[in-house]
Amino acid sequence: MVKLQTERTFITHPLAPVFDERSRILILGSFPSVKTREMGFFYGHPQNRYWKVLAALYKDDFPGTVEERKEFLLRHRIAAWDVIYSCEIRGSSDASIRNVTPTDLTVILDHAPIKTIFVNGKTAEKMYRKYTEPRIGRPAVSLPSTSPANAAWSLDRLIDAWSVILDKD
Repeated sequence: MVKLQTERTFITHPLAPVFDERSRILILGSFPSVKTREMGFFYGHPQNRYWKVLAALYKDDFPGTVEERKEFLLRHRIAAWDVIYSCEIRGSSDASIRNVTPTDLTVILDHAPIKTIFVNGKTAEKMYRKYTEPRIGRPAVSLPSTSPANAAWSLDRLIDAWSVILDKD
């Protein structure tokens, strides 16, 4: 029997951003899933296609460990973080997010030459446009979600849509 979480929990983002002085693109999700929080690194759910998409785009090996994933991002000049710094959330449900505090992206933007900001999925896009874009004055390019909840998008279709990041790095 599957236990459903019915109450929202207030959570502060547990992950540090990944970037360095060479990072040229920034990819933002909405907020880490339960599996990601358990793993301790971005896109930790085994069914999330984020790492498969990036590996295919950059013609690189699939990064399996946290250290390999961090090295992958930095090697390809990608910064990663999320739009939401803290919120109330039920499990991993983006639809349940309430009482949002946006992430302060100046932590990255003041130290890395970010050319383009991308958001992974509709919730990240909505939260970015509502909270972040007005503050920093930079638009973001919306990409289809790599989440397993976005079953309408095949891996090949995601790779094709995400290929726009190659033009921006």
